[in-house]
Amino acid sequence: MSDPNSPEQRERWALILGASTGTGAAIARAVIRDPGLHIFAIHRGHYPDEARHLEDELRATGRRVVIHVGDAGHPDGIRECAEAVRSAMGPRAVGLLVHSISGASIGHFLSTRGDAFHPRQFEKTFNYLAHSFAYWAQTLHEQDLLAPRARLLGLTNALHDDNMLHNCGLIAAAKAALQTYVRYLAVEFGRLGHRVNLLQFGTVVTPALQTVLGPQAIQRMEALHREMIPAGRMCTLDEVARFVSVLTHEEAEWFNGATIDFMGGMTLRLFDMVLRPD
Repeated sequence: MSDPNSPEQRERWALILGASTGTGAAIARAVIRDPGLHIFAIHRGHYPDEARHLEDELRATGRRVVIHVGDAGHPDGIRECAEAVRSAMGPRAVGLLVHSISGASIGHFLSTRGDAFHPRQFEKTFNYLAHSFAYWAQTLHEQDLLAPRARLLGLTNALHDDNMLHNCGLIAAAKAALQTYVRYLAVEFGRLGHRVNLLQFGTVVTPALQTVLGPQAIQRMEALHREMIPAGRMCTLDEVARFVSVLTHEEAEWFNGATIDFMGGMTLRLFDMVLRPD
């Protein structure tokens, strides 16, 4: 996938699940330029102004762009979205799938206040963060939508590992399931010439995170990460997006079934920060 001017490359698309703002939008901006993929981006319609701005920006590159409003994280929505994908690009055109869907519940398994996780929250969190990756992989294969040597990429964080955050148990469990799906799908797709991987990156400041936390909490978070990360700063959305571009090239073809560490050493100093004297 390294020559953006080849006839094969000009017909390849990136299918980005979750791309109106944040990581998905940044990846769309990166891969439309390098390696020069057309973009089919799906979002749930929560940020219509941002989605329109993204579409205008992407179209200015001269590549084909479709911004589709749909629920790419639910089985019924996936069927509808897949029909739109096939209608827009035809068979064997998806060269890159990026799963950047959010929609998780935070809380606790046990509660004295009656607010423990409900089964609906289990279902939604696992559908959006994990199951939908496998559903899309199945759908793209069954409908013959994957281009030769396609790349399927899930996104994750440090929570699926041994690291814990007190109210993120469901997220951690779903991300662990996603990692397992990636490994098994890598074996099955590997025989067909495709590659399936998981990109693990650290905390990045997205528009959604800024809205949820507010400026003061963002400042505290950035100060903590400056102390925690060896480089003395947080990773940026642009850095994550440009690395996804790297993963589309032939030089990265031997990655398969991997959880690729793009954390910048974010967790290396956790024990040092906890145990050191004041």
